Amino acid sequence: MSPSTSSAEPRFAVVGNPANRRVALFQDAVAAVGLPAARVVPWLDVLRQGASFQPGEIVRIDSPGEDPDVERLLRGVGDATRVEGSARWYERFTAAVRDVGQAAEGCTLLDDPDELAVLFDKRLCHAVLHRAGVPVPPSPTSGAPVLPVRGWSDVRELLRSHRMPRAFVKLAHGSSASGVLAVETAGSGRVRATTSVERDSEGRLFNSLRVRLCTTEREVAAIVDALAPDGLHIERWLPKASQRGRAADLRVVVVGGRATHAVVRTSRSPMTNLHLGGARGNLDEARAAVETAGGSWADALGMCERASACFPRTLCVGVDLLPAVGWRRFAVGEVNAFGDLLPNLTGLPGSGAEGLDTYAAQVAAVQLQRAVQHTARNHHAIT
Repeated sequence: MSPSTSSAEPRFAVVGNPANRRVALFQDAVAAVGLPAARVVPWLDVLRQGASFQPGEIVRIDSPGEDPDVERLLRGVGDATRVEGSARWYERFTAAVRDVGQAAEGCTLLDDPDELAVLFDKRLCHAVLHRAGVPVPPSPTSGAPVLPVRGWSDVRELLRSHRMPRAFVKLAHGSSASGVLAVETAGSGRVRATTSVERDSEGRLFNSLRVRLCTTEREVAAIVDALAPDGLHIERWLPKASQRGRAADLRVVVVGGRATHAVVRTSRSPMTNLHLGGARGNLDEARAAVETAGGSWADALGMCERASACFPRTLCVGVDLLPAVGWRRFAVGEVNAFGDLLPNLTGLPGSGAEGLDTYAAQVAAVQLQRAVQHTARNHHAIT
């Protein structure tokens, strides 16, 4: 986070969709500590005419999702259930946040535009984590220059040459499991995939809330071929630990470099996203399973903090932490720029965010950093 130039109480501005629950939750956090309401800069205005900020404002960039008009401007389609358009979305979104960054000169920016560009490209993000020594699933598409994956034939060859009979095929710029396929191949030529993508009679792709199994290579190939123009990322499918008979992983929120919140997500399918039928698991049971297996819960959270440290100019990220079978070892699946939407979840013991939700923790982190900076300036002036 860039340094503030004022010791006055923070004045927030939020680039977001005014009616969105994310903005409302952040406003609640600001009001809870007696600060003036954040000034909302609508995404529609940013995309149509650019943004403007007042000197000294603390600028938070929030998700542009869940608004059909914004979706239409970013992706070129108005139907939020459509899968196509993620490459166009990425190009327009990253251009917009860079414009926000330029307009916010003289302000404190809580989300760095260059880091957001990496966070929203799974290939680049994977490479950054790998270079930093953060355990990640092996991937043949990691890094830059970006390896072109033109369709199913390329995917099939990469899986063969890298000895990946089970892999996740993801949209490079996707989110919320949009366009994800959990692919399984066998030496006999059998191919199947678990996905929430549905393809209509005209070949258009839609996200469904129902996870289904594609059982023929022809069906899998048709979906992958339709996804490929938007860019694909491939990762080895690491077998996950389980909790009460369901596959489990964790979303860990890191604020200001500290792991403050965590939730266990469980599912009967390879995708644990809550909107796809996943359910919150028991965090105490997960922590106990780690310790019983001879692992370290502190080390698991520390891995998330190391992942966050790869993006030092972004105040808050959500880290998807993948526990291996047995709960002893972990890898980082993804780092999410807007991974803080976990309503009613309060901070971890010892995190400094006890009793605070993810948004209140971010407001508290800003206040703490400003207080530290103010103290340092006063000390410097005295000496």
